[in-house]
Amino acid sequence: MKNFIACLAFVFLLLSCGGQQSTTSAVKVQHLTCEHRENPIGVGLEQQRFSWQIQTDLQDVKQEAYRILVASSKEKLEQGEADIWDSGKQASSASVLVDYEGPALKTSTYYYWKVQVWTNRTQSYSESPVAYFLTALRTEKDWGSSRWIGYDNPFPWDDESTHARLSARYLRKDFFCAKEVKQAVLHIAGLGLYELWLNGEKVGDQVMAPVPTDYRRHIMYNTFDVTEHLQEGANAVGVILGNGRYYAMRQNYKTYKWNRFGYPKMRMRLFITYTDGRTQTLQSDQTWQLSAQGPIVSNNEFDGEEYDARKEFEGWSMPGFQTNSAWMPAQRVTIPIAPLVAQPCNNMKVMTQIKPKSITKLNANTYIMDMGLNMTGWIKMNVKGKRGQEVKLRFAEALLPDGSLSMANLRDALVTDKYILKGDAEGETWAPRFVTHGFQFVEITNYPGVPQLEDFVGEFVCDEMADLGSFESSSPILNATYTNAYWGIRGNYKGMPVDCPQRNERMPWLGDRVMGSYGESFLFDNAAFYAKWMDDIRDAQRWDGAIPDVAPAYWNYYSDDITWPAALFMTCDMLYRQYGDLAPVAKHIDGMKKYMDYMRQYYYHEVSGLMTADKYGDWCMPTESLEIIHSQAPDRLTDGRLIATAYFYALYQLMIK
Repeated sequence: MKNFIACLAFVFLLLSCGGQQSTTSAVKVQHLTCEHRENPIGVGLEQQRFSWQIQTDLQDVKQEAYRILVASSKEKLEQGEADIWDSGKQASSASVLVDYEGPALKTSTYYYWKVQVWTNRTQSYSESPVAYFLTALRTEKDWGSSRWIGYDNPFPWDDESTHARLSARYLRKDFFCAKEVKQAVLHIAGLGLYELWLNGEKVGDQVMAPVPTDYRRHIMYNTFDVTEHLQEGANAVGVILGNGRYYAMRQNYKTYKWNRFGYPKMRMRLFITYTDGRTQTLQSDQTWQLSAQGPIVSNNEFDGEEYDARKEFEGWSMPGFQTNSAWMPAQRVTIPIAPLVAQPCNNMKVMTQIKPKSITKLNANTYIMDMGLNMTGWIKMNVKGKRGQEVKLRFAEALLPDGSLSMANLRDALVTDKYILKGDAEGETWAPRFVTHGFQFVEITNYPGVPQLEDFVGEFVCDEMADLGSFESSSPILNATYTNAYWGIRGNYKGMPVDCPQRNERMPWLGDRVMGSYGESFLFDNAAFYAKWMDDIRDAQRWDGAIPDVAPAYWNYYSDDITWPAALFMTCDMLYRQYGDLAPVAKHIDGMKKYMDYMRQYYYHEVSGLMTADKYGDWCMPTESLEIIHSQAPDRLTDGRLIATAYFYALYQLMIK
């Protein structure tokens, strides 16, 4: 009995010791974010909200208080000096999107912050590492004397027919840094897409930047810390402009349907601070040089990119480059009517590389390469051959019985990249800059010699965002379903959620994400991405309240459907449920009300209580035959009024919530 009591006492002692574990090292504060992003560069000044997470092996840990400290330097913050803002100890469990409540912040400036957290399991506070953010510009005045520059016309070699062909525009300027550079921050808007170069090096790992918008409503710009790219003395800056969605993929074609915005253009401002405290600015203006006779002969998201390496400007973004007759002074161009906005989400980037699975000979000069999975992005190619040889890459998702590409589902999208060799004896490496493709199979034509697997790599391109969850089971079917969904969803994140990455559509249809965005949020950290898309939908809303089926509204589809516009309501609700973010609801609630009033006014039947408007119904329900897309069987079709009325009721319930 005594031994039993002694053992019992020992157990109680162990439990009490475990319960008294209270060292602050047992609770860590990590994953600090500002506006859903870690250490963001270019945060809009009205947007600062802080979040953090607690990591611990202890059980039943609850935050009881927090204290946020913001300083003008990391050194001050590490010494406990919060010279910008000290929230003081706040008795609160809040740790998601906590508002900054300090004084107004300066533009184009770094700020450093950390948080102290008190929990029910610690005697003192636990402190996070130092995080930071760099502010963007506040108003048009902050852009100073910078100008929109480019060339507001086609060149003689461009083709503005249905399959638009417009060569990339190259812009450059030399400048001088008189002293040692302490800090340099650059803000740039490049329409439709851009690459930024300084002293012969590409700035950043982003591709296909900036994210697309309705360019009549908002234009996104990006911010970069370019301190490491500058040097005392001579410097040079270069920008390549691609077409993107600004110069639409189809010109002089279905003008009632397509929205077109103009020719590629750019605006930039660079702030330089020297070690002695003096400052200098550089901006885009007519002193820049422009050429459209570079190697990117054409870039069209539907049709592909053509690159003639013989036309490369060797050293064009290096100081001292001598321009020739291919260059001209940049022109001041039409000023876009939309305001410039700091991009609130990440750009696209090459997220991973995929090695091809096999290469099979189809005929004398054509091979078929299998990537092993359906992917989105492009092929990076190594090639060695004679000057002037042209290699053609054509893309598809499936093969015909004879082993050739199946192109029917791509409709009139040409999806073909072309590369003309310059004849470098050491070999050449190339990948497109301003187009992506959706594909598993690649047709390789006119490749010098026999193409080998090691000559090619697939680069998977989508929006940069972290994985949050994953799935694995004992069922191969479920695992394959998850894998297909993962790659399919991720591959359609293109600064907006598009319906497909391969054919002549690639549009941000609202209906695809009415329910999808919620499930996606368990896999991907897509809060900033979808918050930006809510702005796109609101931008596309018509003056009378109507919301289109596609947003940004690159196509004019205002069908007065109710299920597709429900994406605004349900995705705002997802952002609150999954991320605790009420800002999209607050920002767009008036637009929701306006839409509901519009639909009730024109389509609500007072006697029956039914909504009479529905265009899509059970869109693409299983058909009676594999040879057709839309069912013709009455017993398979759901009355659209049932769907519309159910959604109308559901949206009112969300409005009440």
